[in-house]
Amino acid sequence: MTKLSSTYFRSLQHYLPGRSVQSQRQIIYVRPNRTIIPGRRCFTSGARDGATVGVFTPQAAALFVVTGVGLFYYFRYEKQKLLEQRQKELESRSVGRAHVGGPFTLTTHENKPFSDKDLLGKWSFVYFGFTNCPDICPAELDKVGSVLTSLEKDYGTIFQPVFISVDPARDSVSQMKTYLTDFHPHIIGLTGDYATVKTTCKAYRVYFSTPPNADPKGDYLVDHSIYVYFMDPNGQFVEAFGQSSTPDEVVERVKKEISEFEKETGRKV
Repeated sequence: MTKLSSTYFRSLQHYLPGRSVQSQRQIIYVRPNRTIIPGRRCFTSGARDGATVGVFTPQAAALFVVTGVGLFYYFRYEKQKLLEQRQKELESRSVGRAHVGGPFTLTTHENKPFSDKDLLGKWSFVYFGFTNCPDICPAELDKVGSVLTSLEKDYGTIFQPVFISVDPARDSVSQMKTYLTDFHPHIIGLTGDYATVKTTCKAYRVYFSTPPNADPKGDYLVDHSIYVYFMDPNGQFVEAFGQSSTPDEVVERVKKEISEFEKETGRKV
């Protein structure tokens, strides 16, 4: 800022009546090369700073509050959309599952009662076959054992494999017990009378050719469906693994299902 000369003040005295040159000199300063226009007021930088401090007006405060409330409801709306989408995905998965499985009560190879309720709370592998099967049933039970050995290293004993006989005439409790000594120790053998076995097979959509009046001492083969049914801890069908499924493929699919189940429920079983 540059102070004006006394001569300049005297030339402007008629524009500032009632003020001495000394008092006028104290209040009027201008920037270099700036023209003073008579009748126009000049403000110091302090006045401008004071005006800047007061920008947070009631209107600005109201706008801030309205914006905050708007963002709150926006994010709550988006969260609700995500939850609804998640629920639709879960419902879609449930609707897309085949209706496999149902109530049954059979007898274990330890001569104890066993029902579909005993499968709840664990991931289940359900296989239907017969002890006189020459090759397919042993191969499938060996595959189940291999899968269990691999999975139990990572998850522990959260699986329940069962072997249900489709040849009740020959597969007695003692026969099942002897037969299962060659396979994974956690596999439970199940048998029963013809009517109960037939009802159980129907629930799992399993075909078998054993006649109701089969001779317990007869030498015959049984044609039947060859699938290992994989069920979740709620007793819901997940997948049917055929002969072409390798142990590694089964393990990979099981791990994927457990991961999805854990995301949905917060637990593995």
